[in-house]
Amino acid sequence: MDEREARFTRLYEAYYRNVFGYVVLRVSPDAAEDVTGEVFAVAWRKIDDVPERALPWLLGVARNLARRSYGAAGKDRGLVDRLTGLTTDADLLAWDVADHVVARDQALAALRDLSPKEAEAITLVAWHGLTPAEAARAVGCTRAAFTVRLYRGRRRLARALGPSQETGAETPGPAPRPRPIREKL
Repeated sequence: MDEREARFTRLYEAYYRNVFGYVVLRVSPDAAEDVTGEVFAVAWRKIDDVPERALPWLLGVARNLARRSYGAAGKDRGLVDRLTGLTTDADLLAWDVADHVVARDQALAALRDLSPKEAEAITLVAWHGLTPAEAARAVGCTRAAFTVRLYRGRRRLARALGPSQETGAETPGPAPRPRPIREKL
């Protein structure tokens, strides 16, 4: 095996699941394998151009292929609908079922209220672990534009998932900042 083949093999083994996970939320499950295969076919042809941090580049290729070849641009709301089906039986056993259903429904409703670009920004950073600069490259916009999408999406999610009006209960969120300790003189 030459160096080029070895690099591609490492790339495929390291990122196949990430790329497939990204694609399956954007196209029908039947087309997800095809799109993922096409992503790696492009990677093979351009292996010398694939950057060291390959995931953002691969997700950008996946996004473009899904949009161009499978009409995912017109199915942006499908992202949230597909997220609905991601709960497994193991998830239900780990939580109180009622709490889990309420929390999931609240999160999905909040995500559904975001613009497609904001929802994509949130998922790229939170689920796929990309930095804002990497995610901006993947979606084909400037870092500043992506950062604005991410900021607005996070702000809207925080408002939507804040204290519940009906019960007064709060949904779990980030821990409050500790107050500085002041020494008495």
